[in-house]
Amino acid sequence: MKYTDATQPEIETAMQDAWNAFHAYRKLPLKQRADFMRAIAAEIENLGDELLKVTGEETNLPEARLRGERARTMFQLTSYADACERGDWLEARIDTANLQKTPPKPDIRKMLIPLGPVVVFGASNFPYAYSTAGGDTACALAAGCPVIVKAHPAHAATSEMVAGAILKAANRCNMPKGVFAHIHGAGNEVGEMLVKHPLVKAIGFTGSFLGGKQLFDWANQRKTPIPVFAEMSSINPVILLPEKLKQSVAEVAKLYASSITLGVGQFCTNPGLIIGIESEGLQNFIRSLGEEIKKISPGTMLHPGIFKNYVERRANSLSQPEVETVAVAETEPQLNQGSPTVASASAEAFLNNPVLHQEVFGPYSLVIRCKDMAEMIEVVKNLEGQLTATLMATEGDIKNNDQLTEAVKNICGRFILNGVPTGVEVCLSMQHGGPFPATTDSRFTSVGADGIKRFARPIAYQNWPDELLPDELKNGNPIGIWRTVNDQLAKEKITI
Repeated sequence: MKYTDATQPEIETAMQDAWNAFHAYRKLPLKQRADFMRAIAAEIENLGDELLKVTGEETNLPEARLRGERARTMFQLTSYADACERGDWLEARIDTANLQKTPPKPDIRKMLIPLGPVVVFGASNFPYAYSTAGGDTACALAAGCPVIVKAHPAHAATSEMVAGAILKAANRCNMPKGVFAHIHGAGNEVGEMLVKHPLVKAIGFTGSFLGGKQLFDWANQRKTPIPVFAEMSSINPVILLPEKLKQSVAEVAKLYASSITLGVGQFCTNPGLIIGIESEGLQNFIRSLGEEIKKISPGTMLHPGIFKNYVERRANSLSQPEVETVAVAETEPQLNQGSPTVASASAEAFLNNPVLHQEVFGPYSLVIRCKDMAEMIEVVKNLEGQLTATLMATEGDIKNNDQLTEAVKNICGRFILNGVPTGVEVCLSMQHGGPFPATTDSRFTSVGADGIKRFARPIAYQNWPDELLPDELKNGNPIGIWRTVNDQLAKEKITI
């Protein structure tokens, strides 16, 4: 089924409804918001296998992957609902008055409050977890913000079904009209209208650098700029250190062949760059990795647009001077299938060629050969911001190379030791965000309940009578959340 782009009057109606809903939704108790989110998870489950069938036809993703992703999406909704209800994310701070102080100290109480309507742009590579009812939507609803989702055209029917589940949950939970809206828009015009609408207060996005940067630019062209939380581009460098390679070359090669090709390489944490120091160990690793890659069959990519982009970027990278093709999958690819590929280049070539720094979204990785540790550090220092960076190293490697470790810290949001970057655990300690251009704001995460804070801002109440304060800041703490009271973390009532 073909869906038509939303018109300006349709967008205006959705925005006005969202703005009206905001003033009611923001006042709802945390438990009521949380119950709404749990109801969304239940309604998604109620869509059953028909949802999986539709999504499979739209994305070429296998049923097992879709079942896992649907479960993750429901877990995000319910776990963020639990976090919403606990209220820790509100960062409630209370400093009671001291009239004996000179000058007298006022009573000041601070907490986070919702920003307002949030526009979420669905991601192409995660039709559930980063799309219509994905992490951005869950975080915004938890924060008290109505959500307007622009469906990704690559899985528009899936998005429509999930949107229907959200609206059904909203009706069942007696949510205000306009708390959620769903629109289609294949062209840039709809996206621009959404970002620039004066009633929109924040943007959530997962996708390409060009797409995210355009949204960011539009948001900053507004009379009143708004935050754009965009996850955009990352090649997720892996640094191989000498002692580690001496210990387990074959194991590391096999591990990374699987990570490079997982999901046909269509993850934002795909390891697209591997950096090592010229040695027999590195050469053995490159040979072993190549042998593993040859054995992995090509896979069908999400849609023809992503396949075309992969073929073009891969060809561009392989055509650069001093880039050597190490291995390509031996099985001949079929229509829209991405061939697993590994290439190699010297550090000097990498440092002098910006093309080699660009993400190739798909089952492709480039191994960089450094002359020594000094050159490896220079390569790391010339990398852009990343979602992840990984050290494959022994304790000795780490202790002997502090300067390298410090350089890696400067470029990433998640620092991994002896593992792979693919696989993003949904938990409170997860950081899924990094310095630009990985994301537009490295202070925040898009995975884990801390992501709720993206769609809220602090407000301080000074000298307000207790009965007029929000429940979260009242002396009696009627909802029983943790608060910092006069610099001490407490749940107890305040007695004055």
